[in-house]
Amino acid sequence: MSQRQVLQGLEEYRKARLQFVQRVAEQATRPQNLETLQSAGVISLLRPLLLDVVPTIQQTAALALGRLANYSDDLAEAVVKGDILPQLVYSLAEQNRFYKKAAAFVLRAVGKHSPQRAQAIVDCGALDALVICLEDFDPGVKEAAAWALGCTSRHNAELSQAVVDAGAVPLLVLCIQEPEIALKRIAALALSDISKHSPELAQTVVDAGAIAHLAQMILNPDAKLKHQVLSALGQIAKHSVDLAEMVVEAEIFPVVLTCLKDKDEYVKKSACTLIREIAKHTPELSQLVVNAGGVASVTDCIGSCRGNTRLPGIMMLGYVAAHSENLAMAVIISKGVPQLSVCLSEEPEDHVKAAAAWALGQIGRHTSEHARAVTHTLPVLLSLYMSTESSEDLQMKCKKAIKGILPKCTYLPALEPFLYGAPPNILKHVLGQFSKVLFPWVLRHTSAESGQLPASYQLSRVIFLYYNSRRSFMSNIC
Repeated sequence: MSQRQVLQGLEEYRKARLQFVQRVAEQATRPQNLETLQSAGVISLLRPLLLDVVPTIQQTAALALGRLANYSDDLAEAVVKGDILPQLVYSLAEQNRFYKKAAAFVLRAVGKHSPQRAQAIVDCGALDALVICLEDFDPGVKEAAAWALGCTSRHNAELSQAVVDAGAVPLLVLCIQEPEIALKRIAALALSDISKHSPELAQTVVDAGAIAHLAQMILNPDAKLKHQVLSALGQIAKHSVDLAEMVVEAEIFPVVLTCLKDKDEYVKKSACTLIREIAKHTPELSQLVVNAGGVASVTDCIGSCRGNTRLPGIMMLGYVAAHSENLAMAVIISKGVPQLSVCLSEEPEDHVKAAAAWALGQIGRHTSEHARAVTHTLPVLLSLYMSTESSEDLQMKCKKAIKGILPKCTYLPALEPFLYGAPPNILKHVLGQFSKVLFPWVLRHTSAESGQLPASYQLSRVIFLYYNSRRSFMSNIC
């Protein structure tokens, strides 16, 4: 056999390997093919090709494995059990930028599914290799590495701590300063995923100087980047008063309030979430939000969107109102109650209605003036509470809201519907209010010695006189 024939056979073998990995990579994009590929043992066939002498074959094999692992946890588990991750990590530091991106994609596709898969990424030593990739000159390699680190850290605090211990945070902060928008997005997302688990992890991100750079990027016109930046700031602010104050000190309110008018629904939701996470901590922080016009802006935002996008804004109004009478009055003045009433009546999702019911309860529980502002919502709250179609959480929130508002409600016409349809556990509060408001008037209009009257007689006497002498009663009150 001549040398030419030998080389021809090797070339045919090379072409066959390349054709095989390209076909598998292309077929892996179609979900209907994945079960067949898995049952055929394609993962074990791709494994040796990761060490192929031809770089294109290596990269395409890694791409095919990434697409397979990306589809489901079962396929990701098969990749882990196939002992493929150590090979990827070994080659990650030595190969070219195309292979690095493909290998990081496999690690991301495996780690995103569950804490167990992400732990496998940590156990094989991939974090150190990914952190080194964050220092690569190629923005695409940095982006792929940052994405893999974010998918690993999103699951729990232990995995996030492992990412922090590998030294990822300072390099991620440098990545958000790069000019490439895609890299900024992924790095901001990774910082958000790290920050969300605990105050200590959020403090690590703050100590790396992330807040100032994130705050500057809120002005960026790219909607996806704004969404990730606002989300990261919200994840930092949610943990403690000190962290929330650090976010506020970056003077974010003017630009965040402009985001509430953004065309992108995700930007609106993230902006509302950030304001909510700041306002929930203390009356002082809520007052800062009110002074900046945040309550009025959030109220307008709730009116301009639908569904889950409304949820953080609804909760923000509830948190502000819960702190004090004055802050609850600020919500009323900003016309928050009509918007909450609309959400309670029109939203199809029970969890959104439950949030609106909770917020109304926080507004109405302070004084009779606050209760009067929300009395028109009481029939709707009662209807949702008694409906068999309402979820358990919605019923509970409505019940708590009613019981919070009723003790402060002195406007009796609003309570009249409850006398006919309210269940006993609600009716007793209604009758108590009738007794509390009307009994002093009854004492002036009865010759009986009120101190000696049985409680049941007093109550029936109160309601009887109320219904038969309403005009006289109202003139007396006035």
